[in-house]
Amino acid sequence: MRADRLVATLLLMQARGRVTAAEVAAELEVSVATARRDLEALSTAGIPVYPQSGRGGGWSLIGGARTDLSGLTAGETRALFLLAGPAAQAAPELKSALRKLVRALPHTFRADAAAAADAVVVDPARWGRPDPQAPAVLDALRRAVVDRRRVRIEYLRKGERTVRTIDPWGLVEKETVWYLIAGTDRGQRTFRLDRVAEVVTLDETADRPADFDLHAEWSRIVEQMEGRRAAVSATVLVSADLAPILADQQGRNCTLLGPAPDGRVRAQITADTAKMVARQLAGWGGDVEVTGPTEVRSELVALGTRLVLDNS
Repeated sequence: MRADRLVATLLLMQARGRVTAAEVAAELEVSVATARRDLEALSTAGIPVYPQSGRGGGWSLIGGARTDLSGLTAGETRALFLLAGPAAQAAPELKSALRKLVRALPHTFRADAAAAADAVVVDPARWGRPDPQAPAVLDALRRAVVDRRRVRIEYLRKGERTVRTIDPWGLVEKETVWYLIAGTDRGQRTFRLDRVAEVVTLDETADRPADFDLHAEWSRIVEQMEGRRAAVSATVLVSADLAPILADQQGRNCTLLGPAPDGRVRAQITADTAKMVARQLAGWGGDVEVTGPTEVRSELVALGTRLVLDNS
């Protein structure tokens, strides 16, 4: 898991002072390319890890070898735990390791480290096609979550721009799409970061419930969202070679049901309305056959008719 490799890499560097990517790869039993990416990730995150040029080369920590984490600054500590935190919910042994690392830190850094490790959740299962571009406001909101600062955001939704003052509680990355869970004057809300046009961090302490669990809350939101998104389902037939592509494109909206008598694959496509199911399938043309329900087939007919009329 990447998070425990990052921690292990840093501790290895603190023990040796200078390492090469090949040495890290051998020690952690990963490829040299993976070790190099981890070293670059630590450096990019603001931790004082720098490559050395010239004969021997390698990577080193500014200040030379260290035997504990007490040499890290507050910003460097926060960067490390933001990198390590997202994977921590999946591995109990890594949670234990992070707790030990927190106890090894100077007392004044512990709150920031714990907040950073708990600030982000990564959910690999996506809803439809992801946008690979990270939102520009991500860093500002991540700092606000860790620092417990209220923010004022400009939010775009359905063509309307609103200004809201919110308490940021946690961030979730769902297959490169980012969400913010926050407290508002109307209760808890979830915001898509690609709809946040601007962030202004305020000099006010954010109000976050003491028992808030980001991972548990996101699981509840996913269950609720998928309940709404699965209100309508269509059964389709698709060739065996195209079935994996359909499943990949539709993400959680697609369930492959197994082979049909004619050799094709039966699949179930879900969305919140029949019109949305039809839109998801329209681009597949004759490569899929929609066997039901009638309302989805009718929407596909209506969509095709509009396309013909609009282009005639």
